[in-house]
Amino acid sequence: MSTELMNAAQRADYDVVCDWVPQGARVLDLGCGDGALLARLTKVRGARGYGVEIDDAAIVAAMQNGVNVIQSNIEGGLAFFGNKSFDIVILSQTLQATRHTEALINDVLQIGKSAIVTLPNFGHWQVRWQLGVGGRMPVSKRMPYQWYDTPNVHFSTVDDFHAFCAEKGIVVERTAVLAGGKAVKFLPNVRGETAVFQIRR
Repeated sequence: MSTELMNAAQRADYDVVCDWVPQGARVLDLGCGDGALLARLTKVRGARGYGVEIDDAAIVAAMQNGVNVIQSNIEGGLAFFGNKSFDIVILSQTLQATRHTEALINDVLQIGKSAIVTLPNFGHWQVRWQLGVGGRMPVSKRMPYQWYDTPNVHFSTVDDFHAFCAEKGIVVERTAVLAGGKAVKFLPNVRGETAVFQIRR
């Protein structure tokens, strides 16, 4: 198993995504990185589909992982996909790094029957502590960037994403909030590190 696939096996949010993707589903993974998630879905779920990525090195890694990958900017670069041409569109740790979030979500829900979105939870208690007590933007193992070099453009919480979906008429079919690789049921917006949502129109 490649290093990338080993790393994928260790990500708890990948476990959730794999559980939620139906057998044989047609999948589009936007911002697929090294393609590890899509490679895993192909192996364990018999998924068929494509990854979309802009970074040259990531594209090479995705191809090495056996993933069909298209080089494109996902913001404004999805017009060549037809309406409902995929069962599931995945945005795994991608949405927070985009500038035109609402437009992208609209595109995603047009080309996919549903979408799975995973996000870091900026409402986690350690983030609140570092900002509130330390007075500095938080840095952690899961969010290792300084304020000046972070790829994250939008900082949201579990509750923020639910509120966004309610405001825009988007149905949240299910949600999983994780901390330390395990599901969080009690105070998920405070205790959760990562959130996974399945959404549809």
